[in-house]
Amino acid sequence: MARKSGISEIFRDSKLIEDIKRKLPKLFQIAEIEASRAGKVGMEVGSVREKIIIALLIHKFGEEKVNVRLPITESESDVILDGKGISIKTITGNGGVKAVWTVDASKAREFIDNYEPKCDIILVKICWGTDDGGFFLIPLTVQEEILQLLGKENYLKMPKAGTNPRGVEFSKEALDKLLSHKNTLRIQLTWKKEKIDYDIYARWVDYWSGKSNLD
Repeated sequence: MARKSGISEIFRDSKLIEDIKRKLPKLFQIAEIEASRAGKVGMEVGSVREKIIIALLIHKFGEEKVNVRLPITESESDVILDGKGISIKTITGNGGVKAVWTVDASKAREFIDNYEPKCDIILVKICWGTDDGGFFLIPLTVQEEILQLLGKENYLKMPKAGTNPRGVEFSKEALDKLLSHKNTLRIQLTWKKEKIDYDIYARWVDYWSGKSNLD
């Protein structure tokens, strides 16, 4: 039988679902270790998590269907699968989810005024020590519905004047409605941290030592 295409196929693949449940919390824990300094997790953890999700897409659909070479001007899509853009977002706990990154108030205002969702969203909500959150697919149609219901001013949150929040966020009400919508797909995860013996420098030391296969 021919394999169905489209990102939602992940949620019909029982073996992959079990792999995500088993592996994703550990991989995201490693991402935090790689992005930590003096016990604090840096903002770069988001980029590491994004790479983990893109690697999952490549594993599932193959390199020929996954395009990561997006122009820098692309503000919403992080990866293209079968010609369709996908936005990848990750949050810890009840933190805010950025719709766009910008420190310019006028650009933030312009973004809200002209905003229209353009692609499906993969959102991973990390809730360490619980079974909350999970791996979500928020379809474009769901975003359009909630945006129409709430209106732009209630769907998106303008950065507070005089602060440096680095972007426009989805409102808490919008995010709650997006995640709880009947057409949003979810894989529930157990966010349990393990004792991991992981050396963030080992692969680079191996390269300098000539032990890596990069040569």
